[in-house]
Amino acid sequence: MLTMGTLIIIILAVVVVIIILVSAIKILKEYERGVIFRFGRLSSTKGPGIFIIIPFVDKMIKVDLRVVTLDVPPQDVITKDNVPVKVNAVVYFKVMNPEKSVIAIKNYVLATSQIAQTTLRSILGQAELDDLLSRRDKINKELQIIIDEQTDPWGVKVSTVEIKDVELPQSIQRAFAKQAEAERERRAKIINAEGEFQASEQLSNAARVLSKYPVSVQLRFLQTLREIASEQNSTIIFPVPIDFIQSFIELMGKNKDRNNKI
Repeated sequence: MLTMGTLIIIILAVVVVIIILVSAIKILKEYERGVIFRFGRLSSTKGPGIFIIIPFVDKMIKVDLRVVTLDVPPQDVITKDNVPVKVNAVVYFKVMNPEKSVIAIKNYVLATSQIAQTTLRSILGQAELDDLLSRRDKINKELQIIIDEQTDPWGVKVSTVEIKDVELPQSIQRAFAKQAEAERERRAKIINAEGEFQASEQLSNAARVLSKYPVSVQLRFLQTLREIASEQNSTIIFPVPIDFIQSFIELMGKNKDRNNKI
């Protein structure tokens, strides 16, 4: 028959075995890897799924392989043409080599953030303001290449760098607003001038046609009188063209000569 002391020892032994088994069995998700160190030396990389390590001998460091979205805080930058701006960006990166990300760098997320900030200030300081505003894709690509080269020894791949916002001083914003307004006025004047030119061409063509057919002038005159008379809301004094009266005088003269002959 087991004594109370023996029973306690057995229970403690079972608990210890359970704790050892639990600590020995590891389960990693599809996007996770476990870097195993045995007695402080790199042993292997395991995962995903279930596997067993040796308790108190092996130590596992879990690494996430998913893409990390890193916000780069706003950076004060002076462009090549001496314009102070504040620029922020976003960096997309992921771990490609779990072993390097653990051995080569202590905190690869913090290190990537610092590299992104310094590179952003350096590259934008060599660009002019117009390039920063109009050629952003080229600058994004240049930032991605430089940051990726510096993080490659850590097993980190930078896939995309995007400048999110460029904050300009108020004076520069007002200057851009004036420039845009002047450009709109210039375009409006050009459009008006083109309209006047086209209208003058049409009037010139109409004048040539009317000069060949004087009767059309009289018809147009009568049509205008009819349009004005339809309003019936005001008194209008309309000058009568001399050519119009001359046509009636000539017609009356012809009728008078005809009657005299009869």
